[in-house]
Amino acid sequence: MLKKFIFLLLLCPLFANAQLVNIETKRLQTDSSRFVLNADFAFNHSNNDGLAVNQLNGTITTQLKSKDLKKIYLFLGNYKLIDAEEGNLQNSWFLHTRFNYKFNKLFRLEAFLQGQYNQLLVVEQRNLVGGGLRMKWINREYFTGYLGNSYLYEVEYSDRAGSTNYNHRNSTYLSISYLSKSNRFSITNTVYYQPLYRNLEDYRILEQFRLDIPLANWFKVFMIYDYYFDSKTPLNTKEYTSQLQIGLGFNL
Repeated sequence: MLKKFIFLLLLCPLFANAQLVNIETKRLQTDSSRFVLNADFAFNHSNNDGLAVNQLNGTITTQLKSKDLKKIYLFLGNYKLIDAEEGNLQNSWFLHTRFNYKFNKLFRLEAFLQGQYNQLLVVEQRNLVGGGLRMKWINREYFTGYLGNSYLYEVEYSDRAGSTNYNHRNSTYLSISYLSKSNRFSITNTVYYQPLYRNLEDYRILEQFRLDIPLANWFKVFMIYDYYFDSKTPLNTKEYTSQLQIGLGFNL
């Protein structure tokens, strides 16, 4: 008989994370608050006829704005572990820092630095640095939309292929958000497209849908669905992953 003891959060189901991560849902959209900190933590233990599986998931996001509200500093980190008697079924981490400068109501300049690891993917580790422009193309009372385009330089490490690749990529994203009139829920959908400059047939796509339902000013329920596709891995194969995550979030 399957028994589950849940501490803080239930994730259902949990699959391999893609190496392409949606930063849009990590941005903390506040008008005047200069400092914001969000944290999501989860632990799940199950035992099925003596076969024990432990799941650990933690995410922290913090954002700081300058006094004139034109400069934004964003940092986020994530760690996921699924451990069984046979060994780790998943082990991944992600770190990202970003600077955003607001020119006017329409355009913003961005620069970012990122590192990530996932033992289940062909590209186990990826480090990158980049920068570009961000445009707020929808600014309505309940709808917001962003379009961004950046250059990024990345280094990919693949133990399976025995290779290290140095790539120049373009990164384009489109994001649309909706906040209900009653503030009872919000929806964000984001699509990323990242082709190689030297070979446009080598590209990645990330689609993410997120639903947030606040239960209090500091507490919420959320659902996230991710789909990731890589048209050409270092093994010259295609790769895709999907993930559905349901859980609880805390805001400080």
